[in-house]
Amino acid sequence: AQAETSVVLSSAFYPGLLHKMVRISVLRDCLNGICNAEKRGKRQVLVRPNSKVIIKFLQVMQKHGYIGDLEMIDDHRAGKIVVDLVGRINKCGVISPRFDVCLGDIEQLASNILPSRQFGHLVFTTPYGIMDHEEARRKNTGGKIVGFFF
Repeated sequence: AQAETSVVLSSAFYPGLLHKMVRISVLRDCLNGICNAEKRGKRQVLVRPNSKVIIKFLQVMQKHGYIGDLEMIDDHRAGKIVVDLVGRINKCGVISPRFDVCLGDIEQLASNILPSRQFGHLVFTTPYGIMDHEEARRKNTGGKIVGFFF
């Protein structure tokens, strides 16, 4: 008869095995936090960590009046942003993976994701920077889709 042995993974042998969660997408965490705070009726939300993509995405939202002021906080780490909410966001999210979208497919993608033609915005990263789908059509460029808000 062969004795059965069980392997027990202990945090003493593998430090950090049971505690550490990995952040997959900081932009997704940011937009989730904003969406949840908006649903709860909050006036402000603290977003961390900070990134260039998050700042540009939030500036597009701010340009269209979906959020108020952005306040960057430098904590000598990844940084934080305080976002003032104005109560206009119904939903915002990330499209992952970031699909390539050519100029002709922007209209079809907008009709698939957004609730109506006059309402909401898709956010693209293009060779000319991060912008919404209307500006990308004006500049006659395609790009990769980052997310949406309406």
